[in-house]
Amino acid sequence: MIFSIGVLLLLIVSSALISGSEVAYFSLSPNDLHTLEDDDDHGSKRILKLKEQPRTLLATILISNNFINIAIVLVSSYIVKQAIGVEDLAKIGDWIQSTFHLESIASIGTLANIFNFGLTVVGVTFILVLFGEVTPKVYAKLNNLSFARMMSRPLTLLKGFFSPISSILVNWSNKLENRVLEARSKQTGTSKEDIDKAIELTIGDSEHADEEADMLKSIVKFGDVSVKQIMKSRVDVIAVDVDMDFSDLMQVVKESGFSRIPVYQEDFDNIEGILYVKDLLGHTDEDASFNWNSLVRDSVLYAPESKKIDDLLREFQLKRTHIAIVVDEYGGSGGIVTLEDIMEEVVGDIKDEFDEEEEVDYVKLGENNYIFDGKTLLNDVCRIIGEETDVFDSVRGEADSLAGMILEIKGVIPKKESEIMYQNMILKIESVNKRRIEKINLRIVPN
Repeated sequence: MIFSIGVLLLLIVSSALISGSEVAYFSLSPNDLHTLEDDDDHGSKRILKLKEQPRTLLATILISNNFINIAIVLVSSYIVKQAIGVEDLAKIGDWIQSTFHLESIASIGTLANIFNFGLTVVGVTFILVLFGEVTPKVYAKLNNLSFARMMSRPLTLLKGFFSPISSILVNWSNKLENRVLEARSKQTGTSKEDIDKAIELTIGDSEHADEEADMLKSIVKFGDVSVKQIMKSRVDVIAVDVDMDFSDLMQVVKESGFSRIPVYQEDFDNIEGILYVKDLLGHTDEDASFNWNSLVRDSVLYAPESKKIDDLLREFQLKRTHIAIVVDEYGGSGGIVTLEDIMEEVVGDIKDEFDEEEEVDYVKLGENNYIFDGKTLLNDVCRIIGEETDVFDSVRGEADSLAGMILEIKGVIPKKESEIMYQNMILKIESVNKRRIEKINLRIVPN
């Protein structure tokens, strides 16, 4: 009896650790993963190795937890049976049979076993929910890194032990997912190209027909656009150092004209918060020594480059903010994205009284002839020249800017005056230095 109770306690602890592992591993943020990469110890390497195959990791956790829970039920049933006693269980079975007139349905022994099992299930359910699920998952959420380190070795061993079963489950789930997606696509039977054609047919010949069609097409493709495609890169972001004195800060605020400015410590990778310019209105007469850091809001929203802008828009709405810091796969700051950037993907460029017309990053030389800055985003190029946003998809690779696409095509920084032909477009390098392509002439040749 004492040995059985000891085994039961060990199984409950194991269930708690396995359940907590699920939350700990799948709540690791990009910054946490970046920290693990920097640590470079055995525990961190094991965590990163497990995270490389998330479906296999999840299958291993679920299989282990199910086996442990089954063992808990079996051991608990034995403990309850021994605690009550065989004779008392028989009396309970006899009472159930006589009270509910079950003589023709089940024997006394069967009813006694059913009572024992039911009592075990009720007790085990309460114990597992409280000590095997809720408590460990709450703790793992608050201490995900330390919990993940503690369970990295056991999960690695369990992953190897259950690999035959987990591989079958993962393959089966992948096939099921593919079939569901295929069935869904067959049911809809409508591609985005078909939707674009339908939009062109339904839009009339009014004065603003083209603008209406472009807006409807942008709405259709809205969920496919990633943050990286619309963000402002870090080299173009106006940000201030936390140690800047107040007079220099006010000069930056006046020259930039922005209402929200990121604040960093030492470099842009270490964002301290966001400065709202409206918070400075009551302090414009302060001297250079004024401690403006107290006005910085430290509630910063971070968005990975791969995040879709429709998801980010919902996050902006929920958190009631207008700006997010874009982080790359290594946790570094890649730039910023604002609510205005997202809305411009639908309604086009938004100009206010502070936007200066001469600061646009392209010049129209004539009909179908443009000069673009190399860092101009391909989405903006397509919008300006009147092409679909996927026109460059076959050659853009991982690039989001016009210069980046040329580097993908050529593999090296091209020489000045060199030309690239793509479909009915001629891309001519107008200006280049050792580090980047500065200016590009894009000319559309009639078919």
